[in-house]
Order: sequence, then structure tokens, then C-alpha cells
Amino acid sequence: MNAQLLKKLFRAIGEGKEPALNKVALEIVKDERRRGHERLAGELEKVLEERRRSASHERRDDSVRELRPLSAARELLVSLTSPDKLAHHMVLASEVEARFQRIENEFAARERLAVHGLHPRRRVLLYGPPGCGKTLGASRLAWTTGMPLMKVRFDSLVSSLFGETASNLRKVFEHASRQPTVLLLDECDYIARSRLERRDIGEISRVVNTLLQLLEDFRGPGLLVATTNIDHALDTALFRRFDDAFLVPPPGKDEILRLLETSLASMKVSSDVDLSRVATTLVGNSSAGVVRVAHDAAKRAVLAASSSVLAEHLEAALGESQERGGETP
Repeated sequence: MNAQLLKKLFRAIGEGKEPALNKVALEIVKDERRRGHERLAGELEKVLEERRRSASHERRDDSVRELRPLSAARELLVSLTSPDKLAHHMVLASEVEARFQRIENEFAARERLAVHGLHPRRRVLLYGPPGCGKTLGASRLAWTTGMPLMKVRFDSLVSSLFGETASNLRKVFEHASRQPTVLLLDECDYIARSRLERRDIGEISRVVNTLLQLLEDFRGPGLLVATTNIDHALDTALFRRFDDAFLVPPPGKDEILRLLETSLASMKVSSDVDLSRVATTLVGNSSAGVVRVAHDAAKRAVLAASSSVLAEHLEAALGESQERGGETP
């Protein structure tokens, strides 16, 4: 290492400034590479990358620690999942797929839209029956945009201490307004049911009013996604706060067939299996229900030491599904 770099290094250490240290470290890597010390340069780069990852995790942990309720339970208000750990594959009808793609495309083009005074869809409401992919849709949006998914834990949010729920809700929105995330209000009907239905002029009514105001004011750098199974029970004022709201319906026969093929992709399927017929039988089931049938059949094949999924494995899995009522919540 040359004398100039050594002076810079010790000066940065003396000042205790992280950015200055990082800058000198990168210069040292470049200098070693210029000298033909490729292996050493690579090892130094690896050390820097590990340090960056560690610092990133520390910052994320610190930011999540801020989101604790005031109650004695001290439970986290949210769970945070990084993009690389998110499930993102979905099988949707073409018109529903187009709605998701529009949100993704507008977010990607947000800077170009801003030049013309336009804004991307940032607040999205997904509604539909259980198990049809609403929560997975939020995961997909987070994975596509490269942002972490911040899922609100309503069991912690709705505190038993009077007056604390609205404060906790504000805390979550404040965090989402500072950092790029996909904020997921999963099953938002937990607190957002119609004020008329609840006939509640107390705490819940105040929480709904707080939620409406926070949705109205949300201008975070990421996306906000709310999901519900019972859109008819939501406060009508809630729908007006979203830039887009659409139904995620149960899969049709074509989507079911693709779900079966995808779910069984790791296994060989016997030539005597008619997946199209199985798909017809499963019409009316949720996406989660279809995947469960496929996985149950695959597990039967593995446990039977079969080299492929046979018709009898799928028939048995279908039978179990029918016993459960043909639907997976």
C-alpha cells in the first residue's frame, strides 16, 4: 500500500467517520488491483460487502425496534420481510394480471410520470374470497419493486390499552413514510369495518377515522396495499382513499390447470393423469386450495416411493379436499 493511502486510512480512523473509511477502503482495493494483486483485492471486497450487509441488517433491526407499542407486552407492531425471501409467483386471469402489472409499471416509471405532474398508484386495495392470492399479491409487488414487505400485526396494533391503537397506527404510517417499503394492511376489515355496522362511537370509531386520515395523507416512497375478504362490510369512505381497488377472484379452469402444473413441476406426473379433468373438478376452489391438493398428491407419491404422481394419488388428494369442503381458507 502506498504512503498516501496509509495517511488517508489513519486520518479516517482518527476522525471516526464511516463514509470516509469506506471511501479509503475502496481506494485500497483499486490500488491492490492495479498492482496485480487480484486475489487480495477480491478478499478485501468480500470483507467490505459483508460489512455492508451487516450494517444494513442493523439499520433494519433498529427501524423495526422503533415500531413497538406502548403496552407492557412490548410486541412488534409489524413483521418485516426482505425482497429475496418473498414468494412472488402468481397464476392469475389475464385481466387481473394486467392490473398488477399496471401498478408495477407505474411505480417503475414514477420519475418519468412526475415530470408531467402525474403520480403512480401507491395505495391499492385488494378484495376477494380467502385463499385467492391477495396477500401473495402484496408479496409480489414488494418482490417486483425490490422493497421489503412490512406487514402490520393487527393483534399487536389493536392494543388492550384504551386510546393506544390510533397512536400505534400513526407510528406504523410514519415509518412507512420515511423508508421505501410495501406496507401491507392485511385483512384491514379487522379495524376498518363500517362504522354504521359497529354502531360504535368510541375507540373503534376513532381508529377508523385515524386510518382514513392516514390513508388520505399517505405520500410514502413505497406502496401501501390493503386486503380484505369482506369488502361489503368496509366503510365506503375507505374505498375512496385508494388509487386502485380490484377483485382478486377464485381461479378459473385455465388458472387452476397452470397452478397444478406449477405445483407439480418438481415431480414427474404419470401419463395416465388427466390434469385438465382434475382442473375441472377443482373449479370453485381457491388458489391455496388447488395448491394444497397438488402438494398432497405429490407427498403421497413420495411416501409411496413412486417415481411419479399417479392418478390414484390425485384422486385421494381430491377426496380429502372434498371432505374439507373443497376450500382452503
